Amino acid sequence: MLFAARRLCPPLLLAGASKMAAPRPSSNMAAFRETLASAKHVVVLTGAGVSAESGVPTFRGAGGWWRRYQAQNLATPGAFREQPSLVWEFYHYRRHNMASKQPNKAHEAIASLQQRWTAAGRRCRVITQNIDGLHQRAGSQDVLELHGTLFKTRCTRCRHVEENRDDPICPALAGTGAPDPNTPSAHIPVKDLPRCRQPGCGGLLRPHVVWFGENLDAEVLDQAEAELEACDLCLVVGTSSVVYPAAMFAPSVAERGVPVAEFNLEPTPKTAEFGFHFTGPCGEILPEALAP
Repeated sequence: MLFAARRLCPPLLLAGASKMAAPRPSSNMAAFRETLASAKHVVVLTGAGVSAESGVPTFRGAGGWWRRYQAQNLATPGAFREQPSLVWEFYHYRRHNMASKQPNKAHEAIASLQQRWTAAGRRCRVITQNIDGLHQRAGSQDVLELHGTLFKTRCTRCRHVEENRDDPICPALAGTGAPDPNTPSAHIPVKDLPRCRQPGCGGLLRPHVVWFGENLDAEVLDQAEAELEACDLCLVVGTSSVVYPAAMFAPSVAERGVPVAEFNLEPTPKTAEFGFHFTGPCGEILPEALAP
């Protein structure tokens, strides 16, 4: 198994940014399209850059703040234990914000590729680090969500997981979550926060996402590993390749001689390890790269 040794790594640990000396990857679109045409099993790995082109906040870098907090200070089990109202405000804002966002041309190009490959008896699997559900809204099927999703909840008592798209998810969160730094916290009593609706439970719900310091879901990781071990082409789209364990997925594929093509606004610490690299907005490059 390619990734067994990394299974217990914190999923959001940042990798080092050192670059390996290697031949410059190709940016020959015709050569890439020939490689794509001959592929039978494509894996598409996507990251925050794809969603950012739809206007989804990434909560990284200079723009990585919600009110006076950075995401890594709120997206943790400890923050939820200490301030569940504040954490739910943050996720209510993120859930509500998605109502105004739409899949972009990159999402659509990936979904179209998957549909064509499926119809032709080939395989295309999307593995994403994003939690916004835009791939599914674009038409992608069986998306592997490494970090979970905004639109599922998990009970902290009975562990039941279910889809939930209510907006607001509970009455007390209505009108809360504004990102302005001067917005006061709502201080919602825990009893009024989202609660489990399973018979006899009523436990406090949390977002079904992988927080900083938590491990990836073992079943999801197993499925991702199986896809990556079997693929004959890997596309890395809109990800900086610095978040473990996902940062090692494509390099591990490249190590066994499988073509890897990276699409990103700029080179990444892993670019030199791949056969292809295309610089620019994914929504502009992918439609050409993946067109029939």
